[in-house]
Amino acid sequence: MMSDGALSQDEIDALLAGVDSSSMGPMGGGAPSATATVAAPAGFDCSSLERFFASTTNALSSNFSAQAGTTVTLLGPEADSFNRDSFLSVLPNMVTVISANFTSGFPGEHIFIFPEETAKAIASLMTKEEDIPLDDMAMSVIGELVSTLVGTQITSLTDKTGNKSIAYTAPTAANVPKATAALPAGDFVVMTYSLDLGQGAHQMWEILGASPASDISAGLGSSASAGGPSMGQAGMGGGMQMGGGMQMPNMGMGGGMQMPGMGMGGMQMGGGMPMGGAMPNQYVNIQNVQYPSLGNVGSASEQGNISLLMDVNMEMTVELGRTKKPIREILSMGEGTIIELDKLAGEPVDILVNHKLIANGEVVVIDENFGVRVTKIVSNPTGVNDVT
Repeated sequence: MMSDGALSQDEIDALLAGVDSSSMGPMGGGAPSATATVAAPAGFDCSSLERFFASTTNALSSNFSAQAGTTVTLLGPEADSFNRDSFLSVLPNMVTVISANFTSGFPGEHIFIFPEETAKAIASLMTKEEDIPLDDMAMSVIGELVSTLVGTQITSLTDKTGNKSIAYTAPTAANVPKATAALPAGDFVVMTYSLDLGQGAHQMWEILGASPASDISAGLGSSASAGGPSMGQAGMGGGMQMGGGMQMPNMGMGGGMQMPGMGMGGMQMGGGMPMGGAMPNQYVNIQNVQYPSLGNVGSASEQGNISLLMDVNMEMTVELGRTKKPIREILSMGEGTIIELDKLAGEPVDILVNHKLIANGEVVVIDENFGVRVTKIVSNPTGVNDVT
């Protein structure tokens, strides 16, 4: 049967895998096709990524424990390369996906994934509530936790690579079927952690897209290879370089360092070169100061530190209404005096925190106590300075 010129599924798979499609035989009964090639996968080094992220787990465990109020242990990770299909086969049916993509420094996809049951356990641990549903509040709590973890990783990554411009988007969390999870295209790196919440082992996956995985690998590699001159350069008659090109001659096996002339003009070394003064005809390398980009680096630590304020008590008041009276009327008030307020019957009451308006609500009765149901959050809270 003659082909219409379209590629078969086997040929498409071979092309995507970088396999020479000519080895599959003629296409459509014609002559063998030319060799087909595709771009090689990104050059990320899983082993270097695994070593780096493993070096951060103690700090991550400490921060996690501080937020949860109990001991939490994070072990691992094991790093490996996946594509979408191979990784989906590892995941349970329902997962909580938290996106915290890098926007600068090492830009690209950065995602955390928890099994649904693990996400519920974390949310319950953080809120001190049993069987908490994975609603907006739970997603916010988990997103705040991930923000703290990422902030810790960025601090370590900055120290390791010298890249001070690393920033990321505020984490967004959603509980979804695994088939709808937003994963990077092509190959990506997955770090698999073991998470002990004090009630059995759980799993956590951290995903880096091809671009940030490759860039971070390169940054870690260049940092490891960077270093000063070797000891061999300082010996065997070669002379050791100091500062902007000053050389200390004859630090070899037989020469010994000469230091004649320690007079007022500065210490003399070797052939009389002054240590304290300017060196004639000596080139001095001068460079502009490189200031780090501020970006959103500060915001990562600020978002992480907000958890320290979660247990601070704030004064909350509900205001039924207001009015102004002259002093003589205030002094004449007594039991039974009726004061008319500026609110109409049925209007919402104001909810204030530390005397600042944050919401409106309606009065309700809870058993034998008054309460207030929030009906509206004020988007731009303003100070309230009048006397209530």
